This record gives sequence, C-alpha cells and structure tokens, in this order.
Amino acid sequence: MARENTLFLCGDVMTGRGIDQVMPHSVDPAIRERIVTSATDYVKLAEKVNGPINKPVDPAYPWGEAAVEWQKHSPELKIVNLETAVTVSSDRAVKGINYRMHPANVDCLLSAGFDCCVLANNHVLDWSQQGLLETLAVLRPELAITGAGETLERARAPAVLHTASNRILVFSAGTGSSGIPPQWGATDSQPGVWLLNDLTADTVSQVAEFIGSFRKPGDIVIFSIHWGPNWVRRIPGAHRQFARALIDSGLVDLIHGHSSHHPIGMEVYRGRLILYGCGDFLNDYEGILRYSKYRNDLCMMYFPTLGSDGRLLDCRMVAMQIRNFRLWRATPRDTNWLARKVSRSSPRLRTRVSKAPDGDLVLHW
Repeated sequence: MARENTLFLCGDVMTGRGIDQVMPHSVDPAIRERIVTSATDYVKLAEKVNGPINKPVDPAYPWGEAAVEWQKHSPELKIVNLETAVTVSSDRAVKGINYRMHPANVDCLLSAGFDCCVLANNHVLDWSQQGLLETLAVLRPELAITGAGETLERARAPAVLHTASNRILVFSAGTGSSGIPPQWGATDSQPGVWLLNDLTADTVSQVAEFIGSFRKPGDIVIFSIHWGPNWVRRIPGAHRQFARALIDSGLVDLIHGHSSHHPIGMEVYRGRLILYGCGDFLNDYEGILRYSKYRNDLCMMYFPTLGSDGRLLDCRMVAMQIRNFRLWRATPRDTNWLARKVSRSSPRLRTRVSKAPDGDLVLHW
C-alpha cells in the first residue's frame, strides 16, 4: 500500500531584529532604518499594543500554540523560509532594513523541530558576505539548508530529506522582484543565493535540467521560491506560468512560494500543490498600522499530505495570530476572515478554503 507524506510548510520566519532582542542572547540593537534606530523600539511597540513580554524568553517561546498544532498534525518534515541572518557581523548591507539573530539563539529554531531552512531570500545577506558565511556555519551542523552557499554550486544544491516512504529534495531560489539585490547572486567564486534572472521559458528549462540531474525514481521534489513584493493584490501571471511549467516538466511536485507578508492564493495543478505566497509565519510588526488592512498579524500553517508519487491528497491549514512575538491560535472570527481572503484571491485558480468542524482550514479543488 502506498504511503502518505504529511509535511509542514510556512512562509517567512523572521527571528531577527525585535524578536532577537527578547531572546536569551541578543546582537547590538543599533539599526539604520528611516525612522527606527534601535531594534528595541520594535519590542516597545509590541508591548504597547499587546502588553509586556517577560524577557528574556525561553528559546521555544515564539512558537507558542503552533507546537500544539505540530503535535496534532504530526508532519514528517518541517520546512520554513528563514528570513534573517544568523550572525554577529557588523558589516551592514546598505539596503534600509537589516535582520540578524544572535548565533546563540539557534536553539529557537531547533526547539521548533525544523528540518530544513530555505535561504534564498532578501535578508540572508543583510550583514554582507561575512554574515552569510557565519549563518551557513551556524546552521549546517543543525539543520538542512538550501538556497544560499559559498558558491553557486553550493547555493543550488538541494536539501536532501527523508520520510518513511520517500526521499524529499528541496531546492530554493529567489527573484529580484522580492527585493534580492542583483549583487547577492552566488557565482562560482562568490557566496550568495541562487538568484533567478527572470521567469522565462529558458529559465524554466535550466531549472528543470538542474533538478533532473539530482532527482531519482521515487523522489518528491519541492521547489521553494522567494518572489514578488511584500503586499500582493493579485498573483502575477508570470508566477502562474513559471510554477505550472515546472510542474509540466514532470520534475517538481510542490511549489513553495513566499515573500508576501500575508497569505495569498493556492492552486492544485495536475495534482500538484502550488502555494503562491505563504505569508509571514513570525515577525515583529505588531503595532505597525500602514498595511493593517492586510492583517499580517494573521498567519498560516500549511499541512499538505502527498502521496508517494507526489500528488496532493489533502491540505489542511491552521490560522494563527502573532501577539507579543508569539504564535497563538487565531479566533474563529479571524479564521473565517482569513479563509474568505485566501478564497477571494483564488477564484481563477479553481480552489477555495473552508473551515472544518475542528477549526482547521481545508483546501478544496
């Protein structure tokens, strides 16, 4: 009998800046943003909105009630987009917003039981190449990583994971539309991320050929991609064409898209799941009202179940809310709001989201 594979996926895990400041070990809080000059200001803002945080917090503190959902759904693997440098480097990249977490706080990631961190995003080199190299050195002994490396070859190399029935290959790449500077692209002699120049048919062919050099019979392939702006009204046609073309290649089974700070639509194409934008999973944005209509305090836990052939069998989601830099189960009202929002962004994708009796969200296609 064919075995099933239940996974956990989410969007951006941003454990730097304000969140780093409440952890047992913190980097120098000085930052150079247009208005804010200290990461501790984000702590003060969160406390003003949602009450005091008893600092320093336990390494597992940020995950809060997400731990209950992980126990309930029992995913075989947990795959996240880690959108921060893990470094004490002071070599700040000139880009406006810079995230870093103290290396001694890596226990925060380990306490969640993450198996793989994808790194091709627009914050992993916030503290320049020195910061990236330290990030790689800190994470590699503890977690599978992909998407960034000392060279392009190492950045493109997949994370190789295993479930009871399949080998899972995770590839990670990003695009300039997500804010990744062109100079961050890894080369044969320069550290960086796997940066795609465009989403054209030629790029699809190149990516598919590269994946094909690793994929073996029985493998399941996840292609994780950081693309598009933070605040998304509609899914770009180029994203749909690229995702579908990768699945048409027969070499990719799941597209794990992120960069948008709020969850957007999902599609099931030829039996394969496409997550166009998972939204943030953890951030320090409490009290920032500029984009409050998007409700980026609400986030989603994704639990897709794949057959041993990579086809989607079921996809459950859990709506969460970030309060005091911690994840809490969203209220029924907020869960319904998020279900309607994601469904509204998915009509052309022929999917919708409804709430199950246990409060989980269910994808229909």
